[in-house]
Amino acid sequence: MKVLLVVGARPNFVKIAPVIREMEKRPQTYKNLLVHTGQHYDDNMHQIFFDELELAQPGISLDVGIGTHAWQTAQVMLRFEPIAVDYKPDWVLVVGGVDSTLACTLVCAKLGIKVAHIEAGLRSFDRTQPEEINRVLIDQTADILFTPTSDADDNLMLEGIDSEKIHFVGNIIIDTLVRLLPKAKQRWPQLRKKFNLGHYLLVTLNRSANIDDTQTLSEILQALAKVSRTIPVLFPVRAKTHQRITDNNLLPKSGNLNFVEPFGYLDFLALQAHATLVLTDSGEVQEETTYLGISCLTIGRNTAHSVTMTMGTNKLVPSEHKALIQAVQATLADFIDPSTYRRPELWDGGTAGRILDVLAQ
Repeated sequence: MKVLLVVGARPNFVKIAPVIREMEKRPQTYKNLLVHTGQHYDDNMHQIFFDELELAQPGISLDVGIGTHAWQTAQVMLRFEPIAVDYKPDWVLVVGGVDSTLACTLVCAKLGIKVAHIEAGLRSFDRTQPEEINRVLIDQTADILFTPTSDADDNLMLEGIDSEKIHFVGNIIIDTLVRLLPKAKQRWPQLRKKFNLGHYLLVTLNRSANIDDTQTLSEILQALAKVSRTIPVLFPVRAKTHQRITDNNLLPKSGNLNFVEPFGYLDFLALQAHATLVLTDSGEVQEETTYLGISCLTIGRNTAHSVTMTMGTNKLVPSEHKALIQAVQATLADFIDPSTYRRPELWDGGTAGRILDVLAQ
């Protein structure tokens, strides 16, 4: 069975790595080719992710680069189509809801190539988010939908999708976490010493809604400066965000706020596993902290990862200064009880195997 796997953004690598590893255990059944669209590319972090995830370099790189949603989608379609025509895959596997995932799904639909969508059925119910539009269109178009949670199944059924297309297999990102968590924890002593860590708040900001608007970013930074007087804040900052902070003179004058370079997968996983609290706008971080049983606050009006809310590890918080401070203080006073905490169903590290079992049928 010839399978074309598509990645376009850094979280996609974490999700596709366990599928490739599982395929390598079944060489009589599967032959694969990894295509990197180049939708997101960070020279400083690119190679470290491949090394730490133990992924071979992509067989094909489309080198699309940065652009508007429409431009990126169009460029991926134009460059991916000849690859799909030439390779003649039995299946194309796509993950998540980025523009690359939608673009390749649409190309395959026109060519009559079967598509399997990993991480299907997630909904924020906010059509102002580009990824929400992508998710809906991908799920309406794909031939098999692999869902991470049972409520994702419900979302798809409510949208009129045939139940025979839907397969609840668990969360693929947890496969990578389970495999690499022991290795990540080995890095903790060095990280703890380097950054002088005890109790700390770990912060990650990636979404344009929180970074590109100067007022919103200022509100978040002022809140972090205030709470850092109570608990140290460790904030890995990407180059784009750092530039915006510098250009607009947004750096707080006081507080225990530690800006650092972005981390690789293993270091960041170790920091999540030992954090007192995580503040984020990343869906993947919401899921990872839920598996780890670490308290998480998500900056935003909604989340597509509702199971993290129902499990009690994650809460939504507005980007306003006072709301952020109150939410951090309240969460610090109400820790998760590890003795009673239970992980979501099928978040067990075996999702890739279940996916390939379904495809083999």
